[in-house]
Amino acid sequence: MLKSLNRMGLTRAAVLGAVFGATNVGMIAGANAGGLVKIDGSSTVFPITEAVAEDFQNAKKGAVRVTVGISGTGGGFKKFCRGETDIVNASRPILQKEMEECKKSGIQYVEMPVAFDALTVVINPKNDWANTLTVAELKKIWEPEAQGKITKWNQANPAWPDEKLKLYGAGADSGTFDYFTEAIVGKTKSSRGDFTASEDDNVLVQGVASDKNALGFFGFAYYVENQKKLKAVAIDSGKGPVLPSEKTVEDGSYQPLSRPIFIYVNIKSAEKPEVRELVEFYMKNAPTLVKEVKFFPLPPQAYSTNLEHLNKKKVGTVFGGRTETGVRVEELLEREASL
Repeated sequence: MLKSLNRMGLTRAAVLGAVFGATNVGMIAGANAGGLVKIDGSSTVFPITEAVAEDFQNAKKGAVRVTVGISGTGGGFKKFCRGETDIVNASRPILQKEMEECKKSGIQYVEMPVAFDALTVVINPKNDWANTLTVAELKKIWEPEAQGKITKWNQANPAWPDEKLKLYGAGADSGTFDYFTEAIVGKTKSSRGDFTASEDDNVLVQGVASDKNALGFFGFAYYVENQKKLKAVAIDSGKGPVLPSEKTVEDGSYQPLSRPIFIYVNIKSAEKPEVRELVEFYMKNAPTLVKEVKFFPLPPQAYSTNLEHLNKKKVGTVFGGRTETGVRVEELLEREASL
């Protein structure tokens, strides 16, 4: 099993995925394979699913090929609800309009939380004034009304320097964009538009790393892999500044940017042996692989519940078609168990 640094290989793998539409892990080995599993969606969930796909294909000795694309959560659901893929990676729950699109196409799905992520706000290491940001300050910077008005750091906080503010964030098709805007601004997709947006988190990493006055956000794993050239910001939601970490995600103190991330499995696709075997492999190996690629694994019973739902064909979502913030691990488990 490859170590996480090689495994993540995020700059190389994610960029290739963005360019070619899908990362075909072990494609050469599986060129003549009989089985094919198609996955697309979130760039945040990509490292976990890529690791699973890689190990699964190795275990199957090339008998199955797995493709993993990174078109963003929204883009992934579009393909999934058209029946073009077997599984979608999602960094937020399925939305009402996506549920309706899937219903039109007769697509039913099993919702499977696979990990928790700490959506991380980052600055350049040379920035020595914004080590902590309140939710109110973040809202002032990112809300739609800020466009063309909050263009310098001192306009968000008078104590900060009179320097140009350069913003980097997830693209509009990203579940990370949906979650961040809901958590910070208070409404999904409600954001200023004058920022550098990308579905590829590595573009955001490079942007913040190369500009002293930059501010950005993306999943915790991408921060960890690039922490020598980035600095995480402590978030104050009213109870004092808290940095993202395994402890603060597990105890629920890193709010409101701690979130569950998912895969959704087409129940009809799961009738194919290669898809079912991959999902079973995913759930059995998730605790190890999730941690290996720098996310936060769920308790073992969560993965058992996912497989139970698959076996009993318990389809649907426990989120009612909305992006929700502030959901803690124990609450997620209670909800999923009651599906």
